Amino acid sequence: MENPFSLSHIKNVGFNANLIKIIAITSMFVDHFSRVITEEGTATSWSLHLFGRLAAPLIAYLVAEGHHYTSDKQAYAKRLFVFALISHIPYVVYFNFGFFQATSVFWSLLMGLIALTAATTDELADIWKVLIVGASLILAAPANWNYIAVLWVLNFGLFRERMGFKLTGFAVITLLFYIIPGLQQYGAEVTYRFGSLLALPFFYYYNRKPGKRTWFTKWAFYWFYPLHLIFLYALKMF
Repeated sequence: MENPFSLSHIKNVGFNANLIKIIAITSMFVDHFSRVITEEGTATSWSLHLFGRLAAPLIAYLVAEGHHYTSDKQAYAKRLFVFALISHIPYVVYFNFGFFQATSVFWSLLMGLIALTAATTDELADIWKVLIVGASLILAAPANWNYIAVLWVLNFGLFRERMGFKLTGFAVITLLFYIIPGLQQYGAEVTYRFGSLLALPFFYYYNRKPGKRTWFTKWAFYWFYPLHLIFLYALKMF
C-alpha cells in the first residue's frame, strides 16, 4: 500500500483550489489576529507573520487560475471591484490608514486580473498590452501588496503551463521586490517575509481541480475578508 504521506502520493492527490483557499484564509486570519494578541517584534509575532506570508501569493495564484477557468472575465473583475469597495473601510480602519491613504488587497488583485487579461488577449495590439499592464502596476500602488500582487498574477497566468518558469518567476519577484527591500529597510525584524516562499510547494502540488463547488466555496473568501477585519477591530476595542 502506498504511503499516504509520501511526496509521490501527495503529488498524485494534490491540493485542489478549495484546500488552497482554506489555507490562504487561515494564514491571513492568523497574520491579522497576531496584531490583536501579540506585540510586534516578539518571537510569537514573528512566527505568526511567517505563516501569514502564505496568504497573498496563494490568493494571487487562485486569481490567475480563476482567469483561466472563468467563462466571464468581466463578471469576475466586477466581483473583485465590488469587494474592493466593500472591504475598503474595514481595511483602513483596522490598519489605521487614512481613507485615501491605502486600500485592500482586492484592488491589487483586480489590477492583476486586468493586466493578465490584457496580456493574454490576442486581439489587443502589443502597445495596448504594455500600456494596460503598466497602468495596472501603477494603479495598484495604494493597495495592500501593490504591484507585487500584479506581477504575481501575471507570472502565474503567463507561465501556467511551464512549472519551472512559474516557480522561478515567483521566487525572483518575491525576493527582488519584497524580501530584499524589506531586509534593507528593516533588517532582521522582517525575516518572516521569507515565509512567502513557503507557497512554492502548494503551487507545485496544485492538482488544477476546483474541489466541491457550492455557493459557500465560491463566496466564502470574498465575504470573509471584510468580515474578519470588522471582527478583529471589534476585538481590539474590547
